[in-house]
Amino acid sequence: MKCPCDPSRLYENCCKKVHQHIFLATTAEQLMRSRYSAFVLGNIAFLKESCHSSIRPKNKEAQQIENWTNSVNWIKLVVLHSMEGLNKDSTGAVAFKAFYIENNNVEMIYENSRFCKENGHWVYRGIQGK
Repeated sequence: MKCPCDPSRLYENCCKKVHQHIFLATTAEQLMRSRYSAFVLGNIAFLKESCHSSIRPKNKEAQQIENWTNSVNWIKLVVLHSMEGLNKDSTGAVAFKAFYIENNNVEMIYENSRFCKENGHWVYRGIQGK
């Protein structure tokens, strides 16, 4: 199967590894890509695990996320740029666009996501500026 984050790669050689072992995400961009793939695949457990402990969704919110992500058809991810977020860094940001179809309309999420390391691995911290 092709990886949702990059159709030129196989899922098993890309995001699947991070989904199974979050410590394998060595950059903020790699974690962001694996989170996009988790949305596409409905992997809510990984979405929760990859959030900073201060913003980790509770069960009700996680159920709402699962319901929504399963109700849309994901099209593609476009990474615009990354700032910091390398293995040696403790924080980083990744700007991206995620395209999907909802109610027969093409929609887009634009986000400049913040990431940091918590417990030795990258986690999603929220949207830049919030």
